[in-house]
Amino acid sequence: QVQLVESGGGLVQAGGSLRLSCAASGSIVSIDVMGWYRQAPGKLRELVATLTSGASTNYGDSVKGRCTISRGNAKNTVDLHMNSLKPEDTAVYYCNAERVRDGVLSWNDYWGQGTQVTVSS
Repeated sequence: QVQLVESGGGLVQAGGSLRLSCAASGSIVSIDVMGWYRQAPGKLRELVATLTSGASTNYGDSVKGRCTISRGNAKNTVDLHMNSLKPEDTAVYYCNAERVRDGVLSWNDYWGQGTQVTVSS
């Protein structure tokens, strides 16, 4: 079993910055992609950013230029740095680990519980 634990959410003023961290633990052999998604009330979950094991990044259109995803200091961790935050960035942010090899012949996707980010105007 694999667990994803997010940290760093909270309340921030518009124009401010925030760092979210995600740590994956458990029976992990390898992880192909780690990333962040978000879901605002009444909206679909959307891509924020992803980082592959080969260090390729992908960003959602709504955060491009304001967001950086990077590996954390510990193994199987990923950080998301966001700046110039806007009220429309308010959402629950979910960590995702895609194509996690968690067994000899087993690959699965995992999600964290989510962390609330609220941007006040």
